[in-house]
Amino acid sequence: MKLHELKPAKGSVFRKVRLGRGHGSGKGGTSTRGHKGAKSRSGYSQKLGFEGGQMPLQRRVPKFGFKNPTRVAYKAINLGDIQALVDKTGATAVTLELLRQNGMIAKKDLVKVLSKGTLSSAVEISAHAFSASAIQNIEKVGGKVIKL
Repeated sequence: MKLHELKPAKGSVFRKVRLGRGHGSGKGGTSTRGHKGAKSRSGYSQKLGFEGGQMPLQRRVPKFGFKNPTRVAYKAINLGDIQALVDKTGATAVTLELLRQNGMIAKKDLVKVLSKGTLSSAVEISAHAFSASAIQNIEKVGGKVIKL
């Protein structure tokens, strides 16, 4: 192989099609845009969602639902998950920082403890909210509930 024999792989190099450069090019005259009308002009752009005058989809479909701007969203943590964390770390107090370090919650999450699963260790649990059955189960095994 010599330097003058080098060439790009077949099909990897494309020649740009030059529109509007005379009839001999095969792309002259209307430059593949058809005859007249807005679509043949430069600077044409159709509005997003425009359907040629037909009633657009976003107006045909009815509105529904409601997004409450004052909704408080909690990250649910179950007692079974807390027990698994206590078994893994040997902690006597479960704080937001401990949950954060173990990847169970994000930095700004509000935490609500729910009673799914079983808790067998007497643990002090700090969270923003608790379900009534979770409080009952935590205190039944000798644990303590701290609302933040």
